[in-house]
Amino acid sequence: MSCTKKITLLFFIALFLSPFFMFGQSAYVRKFVPVADSLSAIYKVPAALFLGVAVIESGSGKSRNAKMLNNHFGIIGKNSLHKKGKKSRYKQYPSATDSYVDFANHLTKRKFYKRLKGKMNYVLWVDAMSKDNYSEMPKVWKQRVLSTIKTNNITRIQ
Repeated sequence: MSCTKKITLLFFIALFLSPFFMFGQSAYVRKFVPVADSLSAIYKVPAALFLGVAVIESGSGKSRNAKMLNNHFGIIGKNSLHKKGKKSRYKQYPSATDSYVDFANHLTKRKFYKRLKGKMNYVLWVDAMSKDNYSEMPKVWKQRVLSTIKTNNITRIQ
């Protein structure tokens, strides 16, 4: 399945299934559960990992990067902000879903991916990402992601 078809599929899943998700979760988590579930099925990565990392990295979709660049994971790359007289080292995406897909692709290139693929224990994934220096402050980042997953009851999503 081509990347464009995957993105289109993820968009329609998110669009049509979003009203049916559990109460008590943040609006951001509810909004992106369909995307995380779809990517979890495709890439064999826990949906809770996608959501927990995205909540932290995007401030639940409220960060500058999430709003201006559709970047929900703090991935570094090219953007067009310089055209508006602004600077950023973060990658720009056409949509938030594209950011999720790129994050999934980013994971597949990490050493730990082959070892963890198919294991749905999000703690193992967060630990591996922390040890692989996903964040500039790995210990703090790890604790924040794990706490966010528990606080938002994202552990029920799989």
